[in-house]
Amino acid sequence: MTSFKTIRTRAEKRKGGSKALDKLMPDKPDLKRLARLGDDRILAEMTKRVFCAGFAWSVIDAKWDGFEDAFLRFQPAKLSFQPEDYWEGLLRDARIVRNGAKIMSVRENAAFVQEIAKEHGSFGKFLAQWPPSNEVGLLDLLTRRGSRLGGNTGQMLLRFVGWDGFVTSKDVVACLRDAGLDIAEEVKSKGDLAKVQAQFNAWAEETGLPYTYLSRICALSVGENRSEH
Repeated sequence: MTSFKTIRTRAEKRKGGSKALDKLMPDKPDLKRLARLGDDRILAEMTKRVFCAGFAWSVIDAKWDGFEDAFLRFQPAKLSFQPEDYWEGLLRDARIVRNGAKIMSVRENAAFVQEIAKEHGSFGKFLAQWPPSNEVGLLDLLTRRGSRLGGNTGQMLLRFVGWDGFVTSKDVVACLRDAGLDIAEEVKSKGDLAKVQAQFNAWAEETGLPYTYLSRICALSVGENRSEH
């Protein structure tokens, strides 16, 4: 396998040098901030990622204030006590995208968030304690116990709440394949995910960098080199 030093060097050349690449990095993962994140914000991000899946993100972003109002600011306990007519009413609510299956996932994920919070104090504390060396296990848990949180939706949820992990985007997978990892062009199987995890674990040990940085640098080292202008 290609060392991460080689991948970073290629990314630096593509992006105008080491300092320019550093400016493209996201914020460093902050476990204390993640542990303090309210369960309502976790559920809100779950909902946003579910509704964005297969849909234009700009449309969801533009309607988000309406989502916040319609879903009672995503307070899990409050949502869990709402009667059936509340949920049926959302199917006619123009403030949100009226997708029945996705609307019902909010109710199911409200219960999921409460279950995890009861077990660990809060969902944020649960995430803060989960090691990035086992993202595959966390994604599996989200798939099994949550609603519509499998695949890339789960990965994007973790990224947006600030958990330190990789994302198997098209460019990241291309980088991994170019480095010599034997995986499909679209990482969907558990076997391929395990290979990706093992490789990021190796690169994390090699570099000491957060997994979020490794994933981002990997993506910037391949694909179309888009202009900032």
